[in-house]
Parts: sequence; structure tokens; C-alpha cells
Amino acid sequence: MTLKGTAPKAAEPAMPPHPVLSGYYANADSRQARVDAMFDASAPHYDWITAMMSFGSGRNYRAEALRRHGLAEGMSVLDVGSGTGALALIAQDAVGDGGRVLAVDPSAGMLAQARANGVCETVQATGDDIPLDSDSFDLLSMGYALRHVADLEATFREYRRLLKPGGKLLLLEITRPRNRLGFWCLRCYMRGVVPVITRVFRRSPEAQELMRYYWDTIENCVPPETILAAMQDAGFSEVRRHVVMGIFSEYTGIA
Repeated sequence: MTLKGTAPKAAEPAMPPHPVLSGYYANADSRQARVDAMFDASAPHYDWITAMMSFGSGRNYRAEALRRHGLAEGMSVLDVGSGTGALALIAQDAVGDGGRVLAVDPSAGMLAQARANGVCETVQATGDDIPLDSDSFDLLSMGYALRHVADLEATFREYRRLLKPGGKLLLLEITRPRNRLGFWCLRCYMRGVVPVITRVFRRSPEAQELMRYYWDTIENCVPPETILAAMQDAGFSEVRRHVVMGIFSEYTGIA
């Protein structure tokens, strides 16, 4: 497998996962640089925050989800939006010496932390333009990062290109609860409690801001039906969504 540039794509209307969030950036063109800067500054704190936020259960859930969706020894795995490598590290352990795991993220700071955590191979790129060969991976995973891409349709087309025929796409996401009480409880926790705890214990205003942004992308994200339709339009078959505890969405499709 070699790094290479992808073919130029025809200009098409973008399908962002959420509208412009003007409290953080001015327009769609400035979004990527602003979001990368937030993640770069928060990278040293990110693992602590996510462990605190999930009460330490995050790794077990990720490992179980990967196992249920077919991760096995010897596979080639691409983990996009890998961040500090939470999914990639689990995948490395599972595929063993006969497999391969590549972690992709646009944030240099997050990838540096991923390498420090033990991720072996990293590529800095956005989800819609990954400089890798077509038909290369058995599994493409993405954990809680779909809300940070620029264009759902372009991203899913790129994922379809990178997967081998019959390869599997697995997207883990947090979805806004449809129950009104559940929504307000989750909003209070994730936009109120988590950012405050982050600021108090990590003394990082950048990490506090990132956690507020994290919730705002959840609250304003397109509905699951839109995500499933975009996956199907990109050429994925057997497109499904499995819901855990009312808020964790597992989107899957076959290339």
C-alpha cells in the first residue's frame, strides 16, 4: 500500500453534518482550521476528558462494538478521525502481527498523542481526501468524529473507495436523544457539567471550549435518516443503524 494523491473530484453541493456554528467559526471555509486548532490544543487532555465523561466505560464499549462488527486477526483497518487512537489501539491488538491498522486524523496534535499512546501508523488527512490506494481495507472505522467532517456525501464516497469490495464501514456516534427529558439531561451533562469539570481539573480553556463544541455538534447534527441516506447514495449496501442506550448509534454498510 502506498500513499498517493486521490483524483480531483467534481465540485458538488456539500452536505455538512451540521450548519455553521457561528460561535466558533465564521463560515464553512474557516471551520477546518478552527476545529483543528481546538483539537491540537486539547490533545494532551483528551484521553483524561473522554475517560471522565464516559465514567471509564468507553474502551470496553469500543472494543465490544468492533468485535460485534467483525474485527478479526489479520485484517487491514483504517481508523478515520482517530484522534488519540482509542479505536486504533484496540484494532492493533485484535489484528495482530498479520494485520495492519492506520490512524487518520486532520489534527497534528491528536496524531502526536496517538503515536505517544502506541499507535504505529498515522496519516494526517481529512476524511474526504485520504491519500491512500483504493480497495485497500477490510474495515473502516470512525469513532465519534462524523460530526467533524465537511461533507457527508464526499466523505462516504471516499470511504467506499478505500474499502475492499465487501469491506465494512463502521461509524460510532452519539446521537441527540429524541425523548425530550433525555435530551435535556444529556445536554446539561455534556454542555454544562463536562466543560466545567474539564476547566477545573485540566486548567485548559481550550479543552473546555472543545467540550462545549462537542455537544453543539451533537445537538445540531443532521438526523440519522440523513446519514443513512448519504451512505446509501455513496454506494454502500446493507446500510443499518443500531442504537445502544438510546444515544449511541452504530452505523454500518458494506462496500
